[in-house]
Amino acid sequence: MKNALLLLTFTLLLGTFSASAQTKIDPKAISEKMQWFADAKLGIFIHAGIYSVQGVDESWSFYNKKISHAGYMKQLQGFTLKQYDPAAWADLIKESGARYAVITTKHHDGVAMYDTKMNDLSSVKATPAKRDMIGPFFEALRKRDIKCGAYFSLIDWSHPDYPGFTKDSSRYFVTRDYARWNRFRTFFQGQIREIASQLKPDLWWFDGDWEHSAERWESEKVRHLVLSGNPNAIINGRLQGYGDYATPEQNFPVSRPKYPWWELCMTINNNWGYQPADTNWKTPYEVITIFADVVSNGGNLLLDFGPREDGTIPEESVHVLKELGAWNRKHAEAVFGTQPALPQGHFYGPTTLSKDSTSLFLFLAGNPGKEVVLKGLINEIESISVLGANAPATWKIVGKISWSAVPGLAYIQVPQSKIDPYMTVLKVQLKSPLRLYRGEGGL
Repeated sequence: MKNALLLLTFTLLLGTFSASAQTKIDPKAISEKMQWFADAKLGIFIHAGIYSVQGVDESWSFYNKKISHAGYMKQLQGFTLKQYDPAAWADLIKESGARYAVITTKHHDGVAMYDTKMNDLSSVKATPAKRDMIGPFFEALRKRDIKCGAYFSLIDWSHPDYPGFTKDSSRYFVTRDYARWNRFRTFFQGQIREIASQLKPDLWWFDGDWEHSAERWESEKVRHLVLSGNPNAIINGRLQGYGDYATPEQNFPVSRPKYPWWELCMTINNNWGYQPADTNWKTPYEVITIFADVVSNGGNLLLDFGPREDGTIPEESVHVLKELGAWNRKHAEAVFGTQPALPQGHFYGPTTLSKDSTSLFLFLAGNPGKEVVLKGLINEIESISVLGANAPATWKIVGKISWSAVPGLAYIQVPQSKIDPYMTVLKVQLKSPLRLYRGEGGL
């Protein structure tokens, strides 16, 4: 029954992404290969590019006319990667607890971070770095059993055959010069072939699909190109209806999304790329509480940092990732490989559930005080403990009437000496798989 509902939900999701998509995608096959993603919970996003030289908006700074395109491209000469250490990056990502990482292979500015043969605009040929960032990074990730994700912008505002250039301007109209558009399609699809065949990403993170239709992008063809390099690759939802999961950006959904698989992409400060003027860093507490909410709602968190032009990572980002990692190691059982647990109203906070539905995890933000309350639990409780602290918690049932099917309230006493500095997690071990009362009470 659960599998049937999942397949139905996925079919509805596919229609949500694009009602015009005609590709034949087997929902069962997608469900099976999405399992690692569903279990992963945490990914790290990396926006690496020449925009870090002056610390300006990645690509958008010239598109929105904050800086000229020529001035933006002068940053090529300052991009050195002289301290870039992909193994150290991979070690930090492993320490954070992330199961996958996504890095920009090419942003909207058209500068490839790998050795593309389709043109000369790359970190290898056009910058003093003369280095391929992506290949060595993927190699380091795979040595640590971390899945590899490739961000790729369909848009290329620097390519002479792309119609858009800056805000409110156009080089040409596709409908009037389709031959030119076909030249661009040959170019960007050629880059996708390179990445698919040489790097074989486990995940593709497309961006920029909003500027053209699925027909113009040839999205179905692009999907086949991706899967030709790695049949098990998964694709985000920014391919005009031919992706596998949804990617809300920055803004946290208030209610649980209806998609079977989704990922919140969010920055550690305000911007995707490195900007020294941006000092609005999220604290470890803020990141951890956001992460818990995401997991409780059945999603993943893709947490972004922007490295400097020399390949070093800002100290504030390192601090957040290390603190997140320490918290993850302590509470891994409640996070990785779990599923969403309680609907709203049963507990005031995020919750997750083990795959066998017998271990319920309650996330307590900040200082939870003396007691917390669990409502509508039909199951008998076997034990309650503070996760990662090897400490039992006591509880009592209040308001249960012997002859009524309505369960009482479980008041749990939280040991104050075992409170986590960021977020405490209680493990409620049930005597049977989770069952909830969803009625209105009464006789």
